[in-house]
Amino acid sequence: MTLILTVIFVALLFNYINGFHDTANSIATVVATKVLSPRQAVTLAAVTNLVGAFHGTAVATTMASGLVDSKIATMSVLCGALIAAIIWNLITWWAGLPSSSSHALVGGLCGACLAAADNDWSVIIWSIPNPEHWWLGKGILWKVIVPMVVSPILGFVFGFFCMGLLYFLLRNWRPTTVNRTFGKLQLLSAGYMGYSHGTNDAQKTMGIIALALVAATTGGNFHNLPDWLDFLKTPAPPAGEKLPIATWIKIICALTMCAGTAVGGWRIIKTLGHKMVKLHPVHGFAAEATGASVLLAAAHFGMPVSTTHAITTSIMGVGCAKGLNHLRFKVVERIIWAWVLTIPASGLVAYALVLAAKSLGGM
Repeated sequence: MTLILTVIFVALLFNYINGFHDTANSIATVVATKVLSPRQAVTLAAVTNLVGAFHGTAVATTMASGLVDSKIATMSVLCGALIAAIIWNLITWWAGLPSSSSHALVGGLCGACLAAADNDWSVIIWSIPNPEHWWLGKGILWKVIVPMVVSPILGFVFGFFCMGLLYFLLRNWRPTTVNRTFGKLQLLSAGYMGYSHGTNDAQKTMGIIALALVAATTGGNFHNLPDWLDFLKTPAPPAGEKLPIATWIKIICALTMCAGTAVGGWRIIKTLGHKMVKLHPVHGFAAEATGASVLLAAAHFGMPVSTTHAITTSIMGVGCAKGLNHLRFKVVERIIWAWVLTIPASGLVAYALVLAAKSLGGM
């Protein structure tokens, strides 16, 4: 029972860190354009994240049952995966790099399961195609790799064309009018960004906690539970059916992310909002509207995509619409390297942690 509670605690710690790590991505533009102060932006993000976390469970279901064999995902394995994701998040936060918490968690989960299964790669669900639509497929390929490639491309392309369209429509407006109008509109786009972030990121921890409870229930760890703790019992669903997320998991994950959001992540805000491209309210509006739409679409299809990738590439697209010389490519290069390394780095850390636990008799 102690180990189960430890996993839930570590999962919530990851969710808290995800709150101040990834929320920095969602509010960077509205802070950079000075439409809101950092404190006001964090408050807006906290509220909208909380609302978004309660809408839909498709991403949570993917994390709980669509990436690895749930039989190998013991408490120790899940703990190793979460700790690895936390370590990578803190490293990239310290470096001020907007890396993906989503992919850190996916990498940690795969690395930990692989180590626990003695390098049996079959414990990782690589691909289960769906004959009707590709986005209904399961496994790493359809739920992680494809969205990891597609979402940045969509963010960049839509950000570029959205900003280009605004340039065309506003070509006769005075700059002061544009700034005043989009200063107000950016309040809506920032709220939209926070909401879409909640629909995607908060659900990842929901899925991990649900996976832990299923493993504990299946393993008989809850046989002697008192009646008042019966809500922890989560039987595995029949084959082919989705894992239901209990309401209490939604509430605790949403509130934890909300608390993390309130802390903010100023290092990442500085990178995204100031170092990569100079932004005005109209640029912030275009980037936020684009990034939020990509996230919301991904959440609808149960794809745990990266908030970081969506908003960062949207900002890149907006910057390129201003002109290639407005984009600072050295900063972009550092960010892309962080993206490339996230899954393998967190996977290797998780793999090492689980191997260490096995050698010490902890598994």
